Amino acid sequence: MQTLFEYNWQVRNEWFEWCKQVPENELRAERTGGVGSIIRTLYHVVDVEYSWIQLLQGKPDIKEAYDRYDTLQKVIDLSNEFHPEVEAYIRSWSSQMENELDHRFNKYKKGEVLRHIIAHEIHHIGQLSIWSRELGKKPVSASLIDRGLVISN
Repeated sequence: MQTLFEYNWQVRNEWFEWCKQVPENELRAERTGGVGSIIRTLYHVVDVEYSWIQLLQGKPDIKEAYDRYDTLQKVIDLSNEFHPEVEAYIRSWSSQMENELDHRFNKYKKGEVLRHIIAHEIHHIGQLSIWSRELGKKPVSASLIDRGLVISN
């Protein structure tokens, strides 16, 4: 599972770099699908990952208002701010945690929630790929191969 989180983080950072080549108005433009725009979708991915990890740790879900993170740089900064805590939790993951119940709902197992977080980001990255093609730009590669990631259980 750690490998898939690492994959998502690499791809997210590549999308951040991709966005630096796109005019701000295109990043903010309302689009079909996702949560409305490229920048809002990237914000959503960062916010949801952190929120679920907070809940898995039994911590309160701190809702960040999108209005405070409505530029690419602010979303990148937020991702960088949240990342150390998210990464520490993912690196501390053990098979014993797999079937523990999530503190938020007491019905989802922690392993299920982690897999949901992974799939959630991959889903939105697919939307970004479609939007990039609509802009006439090559999307970030979705390939897991050749990323130098070490496969872990």
